[in-house]
Amino acid sequence: MRVLLIHQNFPGQFKHLGPALVARGDHVVALTPKVKERTEWRGITVEPYAIKRGNGQNVHPWVMDFETKVIRAEACYQGAVALKKSGFVPDVILTHHGWGESLFLADVWPDARMGLYCELYHQAGYPFVGFDPEFDQGSNATDPMRLRLRNINNDMHFDIAHAGLSPTQFQADTFPPAFRDKISIIHDGIDTDVVCPNPDAALVVRPDLTLTRNDEVITFINRNLEPYRGYHIFMRALPRILAERPNAHVVLLGGDDVSYGARPPRGQDMETDLY
Repeated sequence: MRVLLIHQNFPGQFKHLGPALVARGDHVVALTPKVKERTEWRGITVEPYAIKRGNGQNVHPWVMDFETKVIRAEACYQGAVALKKSGFVPDVILTHHGWGESLFLADVWPDARMGLYCELYHQAGYPFVGFDPEFDQGSNATDPMRLRLRNINNDMHFDIAHAGLSPTQFQADTFPPAFRDKISIIHDGIDTDVVCPNPDAALVVRPDLTLTRNDEVITFINRNLEPYRGYHIFMRALPRILAERPNAHVVLLGGDDVSYGARPPRGQDMETDLY
């Protein structure tokens, strides 16, 4: 079987699935803007496409997200046309459609079956938005309209997709009934050969400090240290935690960018916002 994987940050959630498809004998190709030239990764041919433009001027903020997705979709479409000309015709397209790339792929390969990685269907109200009053932007009244527009990408994919998968029940249940019945719940999986107890584990922090299983260690690890991920709550809890557990060591790992939510006001950062 010929399988096309679409992910803007390949391999993303297809890190294990892609090689597994190769191992069973499938011909697997990935299309992504992450690479500049054709390459190979664990038996998968990785093809590039380039995003050549940005958002326009004075675009209404509620539709800017969809414009970004259309820009990405057009770029992916051009990459798909070139891939088709090279002779590749997929039987199945597996896509994380959240960034819009796969919007026009049914126009290139109308006979291919398409499966979506259904990460989230945007919902207004608690617990999806407005769950932390400290960072309330005062937009609660307009959230339903704004988020309906944000779901245009989801809704358009429902018309061209044949099935979907979500890693958790919670994520699957955010999707509307019209497509929810097509979603299978399949956990991403845990490699228990790697993620397993290690009695010899040690973290060398500095020459005079090595943490082992004999130490009290509190960790906070996220792609970015930001309010959506509870960073501010964790940091504010530390004085009490360390007062009660004076021998504990705290290890934080994460970036200082923003993955979700708004950036701090100009001239501030998370640290100045916390205290």
